Amino acid sequence: MQPDDYLKLYKDTLLDNVIPFWLQHSGDEAFGGYFTCLDKEGKVFDTDKFIWLQCRQVWCFSMLYNKVEKKQEWLDFALQGAAFLEKNGRDENGNWYFSVNREGIPLTQPYNIFSDCFASMAFGQLFKATQEPEHAKIAVDTFHSILNKKDNSKGVYNKSFPGTRPLQGFALPMILCNLVLEIEHLLDADLVETTIQNGIDTIMNQFYRPELGIILENVTPDGNFSDSFEGRLVNPGHGIEAMWFLMDLAERADNKALAQKAMEITLNILEYGWDKQHGGIFYFLDVKGAPPQQLEWDQKLWWVHVETLISLLKGYLHTGDERCWTWFERVHEYTWTHFADQEHPEWFGYLNRQGEVLLPLKGGKWKGCFHVPRGLYQCWKTLEAIVAKKLSEVQYS
Repeated sequence: MQPDDYLKLYKDTLLDNVIPFWLQHSGDEAFGGYFTCLDKEGKVFDTDKFIWLQCRQVWCFSMLYNKVEKKQEWLDFALQGAAFLEKNGRDENGNWYFSVNREGIPLTQPYNIFSDCFASMAFGQLFKATQEPEHAKIAVDTFHSILNKKDNSKGVYNKSFPGTRPLQGFALPMILCNLVLEIEHLLDADLVETTIQNGIDTIMNQFYRPELGIILENVTPDGNFSDSFEGRLVNPGHGIEAMWFLMDLAERADNKALAQKAMEITLNILEYGWDKQHGGIFYFLDVKGAPPQQLEWDQKLWWVHVETLISLLKGYLHTGDERCWTWFERVHEYTWTHFADQEHPEWFGYLNRQGEVLLPLKGGKWKGCFHVPRGLYQCWKTLEAIVAKKLSEVQYS
């Protein structure tokens, strides 16, 4: 297939397959918000609502309204989710719960800072569509709350015994590199630049291990290796996803060296995490080759592969390195063969090591309306840029 063919596939699948699935099946007309626990046909099998998935869906439909087409149906869908979140999503201190029941009554305490991250992201994107001051306020207040508690994100809900083995995790500095661009229009310019530089520095100088060419999931507070289950943990999908965040930051600053480095790390992690026997990318690995603590270590997950497709295309766009295109076609073939449901819309999320569907769901506690639609959109737009770049090169050659 040529870039034009891939472009059409990603665009059409997003607009004609995935988005209609969530529009048709996920809206809760009685209580607001969205159902995310949907079987392969879109039937609701559980009505609990997970705040970060509610936020991600508000972001998704706001983004589509802002960047693809001003469809009132998309904006209305985002607004009804936002209204549910404004009413039910936070405790009295503004911390976002992890989960609530269908009616919005809290089920799980606000222990997970990623609920806050995606709330800020959602309301920041929604503000672009509505210009409603309250949406901007929620996004900014939540962002500052994240910064204030980033060194102890779980707070009173932290199970670790203090002082014995302090570790810092990769996920938060990684997501801040993306979140700060999402709400840049609402933040002080100095705060934006400081957050970006701190994020890049933390990722590249603490979690990235140049001697291995990969990124660790947890390091000591001063960025050193911890020879423990947590310290040896590698999550290939996280590392690769972070690299397209860095490529976006590199493009913003016209930093070709950073884009090149992020592309190289993408390829290194992919080579490391690829299952040579069955294909696909492992979920977790131990950097020393020891048995991982996570029993699901060898599963193949949708988001890992979707994020890898984005990083490979952005790497190809920014550097022209043909290894990115070769790997893109390989990962594309695996992803569309195994995750895309050939009978019903949307994609499966969980495969065993052999590539067989483990759970025939389209959404649940962890999978919602986010990675697949965002990935399809990012791939579509990046392929557009690749096609335009090639056309320009032909015209001026």
